Amino acid sequence: MGELNVYGVYVPILLIQAVLAYALVRVLMRLLDRFVEQGWIPLPHIFYLCVYLVLLWLVHWGFIVCLG
Repeated sequence: MGELNVYGVYVPILLIQAVLAYALVRVLMRLLDRFVEQGWIPLPHIFYLCVYLVLLWLVHWGFIVCLG
């Protein structure tokens, strides 16, 4: 993918995608916490890690489709 030059500092595109995916996970965590409290999700940390990886893949795919 490459990098982005921000005022002389090179920022990897994957870092931008990771931060965007993390922000989306934090929003989803607020919505999914009620399922954790009810016991529907037994291992929430592993579940949230999997959700983050799926969102990172989707954000990366979106960047490739839109910018590629």
